[in-house]
Amino acid sequence: MTPIQTTVSFDMRAPEFGTPTQKLYGAALEMAAYADTIGVDRINLMEHHGSDDGYLPQPFTLAAGMAAVTKRLRFMLGAVILPLHDPVQIAEQIAIVDLMSNGRLNVIFGAGYVRSEFDIFRVSLSDRAKLLDEKIDTILRALHGERFAVNGRPIFVRPLPVQKPEDIILVGGGVAASAKRAARFGVGFGPMSANLIPIYEEECRKLGREPGTYHRPCHRLPGIIMLSQDPDRTWAVLEPHAFHVVSEYAKWAAQEPNSNSPFKGLNTLEALRASGMFAVWTPDELIANADKVEDHGTFVFQPLVGGFPPEEGWKSLELLKDAIPKLKAIPR
Repeated sequence: MTPIQTTVSFDMRAPEFGTPTQKLYGAALEMAAYADTIGVDRINLMEHHGSDDGYLPQPFTLAAGMAAVTKRLRFMLGAVILPLHDPVQIAEQIAIVDLMSNGRLNVIFGAGYVRSEFDIFRVSLSDRAKLLDEKIDTILRALHGERFAVNGRPIFVRPLPVQKPEDIILVGGGVAASAKRAARFGVGFGPMSANLIPIYEEECRKLGREPGTYHRPCHRLPGIIMLSQDPDRTWAVLEPHAFHVVSEYAKWAAQEPNSNSPFKGLNTLEALRASGMFAVWTPDELIANADKVEDHGTFVFQPLVGGFPPEEGWKSLELLKDAIPKLKAIPR
């Protein structure tokens, strides 16, 4: 088994009651550099569009900035909503960020589910699966250096990334079709449910392929953790930011009647607390919960979640600094 992994995520949401956007971006770059020095394994950057609170719409841009101030940790961008984007532009962005980071990039491609985002980009939500397949194929071929045409359009991308494209790209999703798609393209898998991993592995075997990179959701763990020596005080600061995040996700989920989003219906403080998605732990509690991190799983920290005050987020990261060596020392 791999050592216990730690991930720091950024959504860059800046609700009116929270930290201003400009301050958040400056803090995020500083936190990324600090995370690199203390042994954090990965930074996650997400993507959404047209959000009133400024949810990060350009993860490649922020990843490039963070790559410039880090040397060791990896970047996971996801899910990048591929049906919304031009595949050549995405291939070029992948190549540049992978070069800037010296091969420390992974990208999860998702089909998307927020109807209002598809309207912004003038893309039909009903076409998302077809577009996802077509664009993954184009990106893989382009990043392998091919010169080819798609429906009469010439495709050619330079420069090329450090890593093999199949080592960069993952397919994300919450249904069996996403697991089968990842296997079919010979790329990694970013499932919403650990129950999909066996499907991915079986499909890979059927196709005579070894499974690629995948990450196991740890449903026994909170999705977002803050560290504090005074959890009650920190939770009181965190709660409005956490509630903003889950209620905004719930609004998006409500746009799609068949959505399997875990945020669907989380529109009250009581539902937030009952969900267990957020936790404020002492460092000792973090260590005590280490046995809940399964192989290919990770602890996730989000120090600026929903416009959380940077000075509070820094307290969590500074406590994480002392906890990481203890986590890495735990036998697996």
